[in-house]
Amino acid sequence: MNTVQRIAKNMMVLFLARIVSILFGFFYVMYTARYLGPANYGILSFALALNGIFRVITNFGLDPLTVREVARDKSLARRYLANGIVLKLIFGTLTFLIVALVVNFLRYPGLTRRVVYIITFSTIVTGINNLFNDIYQAFERMEFISIGQILQSVLSLVFAIVAIKLGMDVLYFAMIYLIANLITLGYHIVIMTWKFLKPKIEIDLRFWKSVVKEAWQFALMTIFVSIYYWMDSVMLSYMKGDKVVGWYSAAYNVILLVLVISQIYFTAIFPNLSRHYKNTQTFNYIYYKSLIYMAFIAFPLGILTTLLSEKIILAIYKEAYLPASLALKVLIWADVCIFISLNFGYVFNALNRQDIATKATGIGALVNVVLNLILIPKYSLVGAAVATVITEFIVLIVEGAVIVRYIPFDPVIGDILKIVFVNLASFAILELVIPEIKFPSPFLNIITVVVTYGAIYISLSTLLKVLKGDDWRLIKKIINYK
Repeated sequence: MNTVQRIAKNMMVLFLARIVSILFGFFYVMYTARYLGPANYGILSFALALNGIFRVITNFGLDPLTVREVARDKSLARRYLANGIVLKLIFGTLTFLIVALVVNFLRYPGLTRRVVYIITFSTIVTGINNLFNDIYQAFERMEFISIGQILQSVLSLVFAIVAIKLGMDVLYFAMIYLIANLITLGYHIVIMTWKFLKPKIEIDLRFWKSVVKEAWQFALMTIFVSIYYWMDSVMLSYMKGDKVVGWYSAAYNVILLVLVISQIYFTAIFPNLSRHYKNTQTFNYIYYKSLIYMAFIAFPLGILTTLLSEKIILAIYKEAYLPASLALKVLIWADVCIFISLNFGYVFNALNRQDIATKATGIGALVNVVLNLILIPKYSLVGAAVATVITEFIVLIVEGAVIVRYIPFDPVIGDILKIVFVNLASFAILELVIPEIKFPSPFLNIITVVVTYGAIYISLSTLLKVLKGDDWRLIKKIINYK
């Protein structure tokens, strides 16, 4: 199986699995948010956001390091898994102690604290599950990642429906995360034993020292990313209350859903980038194509979500969450920046220059905290959304300014500008074709706009040759891959 076929296989497996997971996850979020209401959903969202910041301690940069090193040398899999489990348990215990200290110091109510504790235990189990996924990814056996994702999504939805039927409170919805993760961990142990190697516990202090020395930059980068991904929800909770956090999380869930597309793509290609980091021609080719494809997808997603934000919120969450729509209009442009900047970050990681990405995200984290302190008191959830977009744009600019020292940007400037022009033209034509949508169903409105814009966008892209001959050949290979 050649490189294109491997990437095609992994992308298709991940894409199909994520479609199924997204479907179940969509209904889980919809039912949970509607049932709990903005205030209780805000408690659950705060617990997830707080753990989003501190879970980096549990993982401590082990995940990208494991993928990179095992992708280069498969014989290291047993060592990284055996020692990684112990390290994640140790770091996970430290995570729990820090999170408990924070919620008690800030004097959150007892119910909120209990929800946070349960979600923290779930975060520790998730960290161990991620280690198994790292091995699958390094071996490019993405189907096992996909099955685990589907299993967890199905379990979460089933348990949520049961909790709703039984009239349970937010505490039981926190338990859903823990139970689903524990069952998924059992699945990973079975698959790893059956298909790869028998999981075991190993304490190799010399190996720990070398891993921690190499992983700390990944960890530091993840800390910075976590700060500007999740700090806004934590600060909103403290400054504005649970209901505002519930609204903001409703919008944030949508942009996280959109990010799945880029995550699937880079999960599939990162092992290949890691292997070809010394082969300049192949490495640059993957990088250039990735930039074009991510821009081609990101800009229409930004425009369509901005146009349809109110209808998206109404379709998923109903009227109680309508204040989230303005935040969604703003937040989606953070996704556009991330789609592009992920290219830079993965290239730095593959080149063993994760220190560059770490510095860029450090700047972003600092900017984000300062902007949130300025904007949230006055503009609430919209201020938090603006802070997120500005942060992601600054990270994009900083990383882009550095990466040109390693790989020239010139070959793709014209293609990116062409994609921007086609999107602006598509938007203008859409406004003429469908000036105002008046279907009674939000879903019908959304489908109508998406299909119309898609038809215009593909037509103009084909006419102006946004995608070239080798792009269509790659797409054909992906479609025809069996």
